[in-house]
Amino acid sequence: MARLEQLEQEGDIAADYLEELLDIADLDGDLDMDVEGDRASVSLVGGDLSMLVGRNGEVLEALQELTRLAVYRETGERSRLMLDIAGHRANKRSRLEALAAETVAQVKETGEPVSLSPMTPFERKVVHDAVAEAGLISDSEGVEPRRYVVVRPA
Repeated sequence: MARLEQLEQEGDIAADYLEELLDIADLDGDLDMDVEGDRASVSLVGGDLSMLVGRNGEVLEALQELTRLAVYRETGERSRLMLDIAGHRANKRSRLEALAAETVAQVKETGEPVSLSPMTPFERKVVHDAVAEAGLISDSEGVEPRRYVVVRPA
């Protein structure tokens, strides 16, 4: 099976799982499936879905892991599927990209490394990608759940 077909299958399995979850919870929402780079992406939008995001996205993270387990159960393959609910991750990505740009500017100006606050793996990846795109170097340091990004001059 081609990689794109495999990712589309992961999205379909995830969507089925999430539709059942919405039915059980008696919530309204629409599912949007996509493939972004090397991972399937499923977005859940509409209605009041804030309880599925939780404070600081904790419920969203847990639902993403459960959805990945549902995909694994069907395919036998570990999934890197990304779940977004009510635009939470998209908004977070925009804020993190802005933080990365500010940090890059600070590091370029001072020539000194800057350590950021602890972040989830998703958040760190967004920052690492933005820093690399700006031509600087970044590393993750610390131990979960207190892992953080350090941005350094190139």
